Amino acid sequence: MSYWLRSLRFLASALSSANSPRQLALGFSMGMMIGLVPKENLTAVILLFILAGSKVNLCSASLGTIVFSWLAILIDPLSHLIGRSVLLASSLQGFWVSVYEVPLAPWTDFNNTIVMGSLILGLFMFYPVFRISKPQFEKYTPLLTHKLKKYRIVQLLWGTQVGAIVGEVS
Repeated sequence: MSYWLRSLRFLASALSSANSPRQLALGFSMGMMIGLVPKENLTAVILLFILAGSKVNLCSASLGTIVFSWLAILIDPLSHLIGRSVLLASSLQGFWVSVYEVPLAPWTDFNNTIVMGSLILGLFMFYPVFRISKPQFEKYTPLLTHKLKKYRIVQLLWGTQVGAIVGEVS
């Protein structure tokens, strides 16, 4: 049961004002990149390590990952075209051969057109998604936080009434 409470508390704290809109938007943008890139390769793992090592909101990153994982299905044909054009560019052939000779490079699946195209598309869309999502988080996070604070369960999850409950029990 504590696992579920921890998860709910994590979600509640993610929506609190303790996180700046910048951290929320950066987390959402990083989640977008992870969501676009196909999983089960070293590229996705590296992106997850970058996410875990950065000071962004993990809940908004999870939201971005979920949303863009579903959208990736629709965007895969575009990712394939982008990846194919980059991988087949004659001026880059020597570079791709030298990269493929690096010991861990084949595990990144960079030679997969969809992985390459998704990564490039994610890098290209990172700043616009950040710029679009930041004002949304600035606008809606305080409203949502204000509405959620009315509920006793949310106050318990945030820990604002833990002292009151402990006092009632003793």
